[in-house]
Amino acid sequence: MTALSLEEISAQLESPNLRDRMVALANLRHVASEDALPLIKKVLNDDSLQLRSMAIFALGVKPTPESYPLLVKILENDPDYGIRADAAGALGYLGDARAFEILARTFYEDTDWLVRFSVAVALGNIKDPRAHAILVQALDSEEIVIQQAAIAALGEIKDIESVDLILRFAQSDDWLVRQRLAEALGNLPTPKSVSALKYLEKDSHSHVAEAARISLERLEAINSQ
Repeated sequence: MTALSLEEISAQLESPNLRDRMVALANLRHVASEDALPLIKKVLNDDSLQLRSMAIFALGVKPTPESYPLLVKILENDPDYGIRADAAGALGYLGDARAFEILARTFYEDTDWLVRFSVAVALGNIKDPRAHAILVQALDSEEIVIQQAAIAALGEIKDIESVDLILRFAQSDDWLVRQRLAEALGNLPTPKSVSALKYLEKDSHSHVAEAARISLERLEAINSQ
């Protein structure tokens, strides 16, 4: 795909054809964040939810000083749960510690599981240790994907205190839960982590066993430093 100029992207974003607008927005990956922002803003309220989702993602990966307040406004006010979930995810991409409080409030107040899942992932991405209480609560979610996200995020924030709480998932029926556990334990250097990883290294699912092997190597490298 030939890269478009800023003028061509701007014009194409106003096309009545959704595909044209999507192609134009995709071309922003070649554009500096400051130049991309005004063009992203043109479609933040587009009629197409798919295009809005792409624009929100772009705000997260093309950070500018305006990205954070724009995403917070969307997360707090948009009526569409999918768009709110996108905004939470994009705040995670920004890696901005200011997002902790809004993400925490959203986790407790938003009733949609997809939004809460995105919040858990985002809390892992911003790596703020204050997320401990929220993520521990998320471990008891009825939604398995939220459990997966919480386990992964506890690993991302290197929450050693959570090791005892996540080890119960070594017996989970869901292999993705066991894989997330194996990956998380690689960031949590404790004797119990090593023991659990040696157990998971023998898991019947190859992805889990491989994740455990990699995490054991990571812990060995940490211990040898």
